[in-house]
Amino acid sequence: MKFIQPKGKNRKKSTWYVSEQTKSLIKYYAQYTEYTEDEVVDIFLQNILLDEDFMKWVENKRYNKRILEQIKPNNSDDIDEEGELELV
Repeated sequence: MKFIQPKGKNRKKSTWYVSEQTKSLIKYYAQYTEYTEDEVVDIFLQNILLDEDFMKWVENKRYNKRILEQIKPNNSDDIDEEGELELV
């Protein structure tokens, strides 16, 4: 039996402006995947962590430990063998 893991989402309301095309894309992709629109956006944006150049840039920043604590997943189990975030 596999127990349900908490999502661990520490959510804050944000005001972002996106195009109507982007809103529609998110809406229909959420319907397709059966996730909420919020979850779809969150999952896609987490893939920024796979950008090696960005991660090198962060590691070269002066206060990189603080940045890494804020942007890295709390649980390394969230990343699979191919380096992609797993959906919980």
